[in-house]
Amino acid sequence: MILELFLLLAAGLFSIGLFGALSQQSIVMIMMGIELMIGGIVVGAAAFWHFLAPATGSGQVVVVAALVAMAVEMAIGFAVTTAIFRARQVDMADAAQDLKG
Repeated sequence: MILELFLLLAAGLFSIGLFGALSQQSIVMIMMGIELMIGGIVVGAAAFWHFLAPATGSGQVVVVAALVAMAVEMAIGFAVTTAIFRARQVDMADAAQDLKG
C-alpha cells in the first residue's frame, strides 16, 4: 500500500465524521462523528509514521496514546449522556441545556 491510499482513507474517515457530527442532533451520534474524525487523524498519523520514520518507536507511542485518549473520551461522554438521559429523558443536543458553559 502507498501513503496516498492511507491519507485518502484518513481524509474519508475525517470527512464522514465531520458530516456526522455536524448533521446529527443526538448526542451519541455527535460523539460517534467525533470519534470517526479522531480515527481519521490517527490513521493519518500512523501512515506518516510508517512511511516516514518506521525505525523509531515514538510513532507507535503516539498512536497508542491517541487510542487510549479516544477510549477515555468515549467512556466519559457516554457516562455524561447516560446521566443526562436518566435525569431528564433527553438525548438530543438542543434539549440538553446542562451542556451550556
